[in-house]
Amino acid sequence: MYPQSGVREPQIPANHTTRLAPSPTGALHLGNAFSFVINWAIARKSNWRIILRIEDLDVSRVHDGMIEDCISTLRWLGLDWDGAPILQSQRPDRFEQAMEKLASARRVYPCDLSHKQIQAALNAPHAGEEDADRYKAIRPETIPDRFTDPGTSWRFIPDQHPPAFDDRLMGPQRFGPSELDGDFIVWTKRDAPSYQLAVVVDDHASEVTQIVRGRDLLDSAARQLMLYRALGYTPEPTYTHLPLILSADGRRLAKRDLDTHIASYSNNQGPERVIGLIARWAGTTTKPTPMSISEFLDAFDPDTLPLDDIVFREEDAQWLRS
Repeated sequence: MYPQSGVREPQIPANHTTRLAPSPTGALHLGNAFSFVINWAIARKSNWRIILRIEDLDVSRVHDGMIEDCISTLRWLGLDWDGAPILQSQRPDRFEQAMEKLASARRVYPCDLSHKQIQAALNAPHAGEEDADRYKAIRPETIPDRFTDPGTSWRFIPDQHPPAFDDRLMGPQRFGPSELDGDFIVWTKRDAPSYQLAVVVDDHASEVTQIVRGRDLLDSAARQLMLYRALGYTPEPTYTHLPLILSADGRRLAKRDLDTHIASYSNNQGPERVIGLIARWAGTTTKPTPMSISEFLDAFDPDTLPLDDIVFREEDAQWLRS
């Protein structure tokens, strides 16, 4: 069905599981490569099981060939995983079951208000209320106990005190309710779970215990931990949030940035220069040096990972093309 040469059979039973979870909504870029390669290297150093999950729920943006291209790019980088790839879209029933569970606990409610209407309600005077309590203005008088209208957006009622957590790289993290934007969406009008709910349900289903990803999702970890607890899922995962790769103007790399696509540097050559640049970004080397993925794994030390974001410079692009 999909390219299988990246699949490996685990040699030793793993105590922990992580996931590579690309979204096939466009070509993967160098920021994605950094995150996936570091995730893979930490996992292989630690003898974690690795699953590959293709996050393909946004069907309007997933076109023919994108999933295959995504997997082929990971294989080109030299990454492998344990077992066949998983498509997030294969088991929609479990997302609905999660929503039914949240509804039975009265932790979600339907909300078809526009963004403009929500902002008007939130900006109205709410004497004596904390910022997080302003969302009471858009909640129905009676919170339903059944998930009955999947064609409407549904929002989650967050904890008064969102859970704190220790990130393995970024350290202790604590977010107040107002920092998490109040009642966040868990079900969308296109009759599908939001990112926040989908990853929690899928990570739990795959017994993922270690999540490694970019630090732009630090606050999402707090939201997702609330969902873990509301759904009664255990164990809760451990998080490692990595620095982001930025463009020269300080923007986070995006799939629209054609000059940062991995495919721009993969034509008629191997991945050694991309891996070498990632090695410098990771603090494994002091200057970019071509290396294979196995050489990177041998040299990689998680303790050298930087905390600050990393800039993809013009000289980096020139070196990749040389």
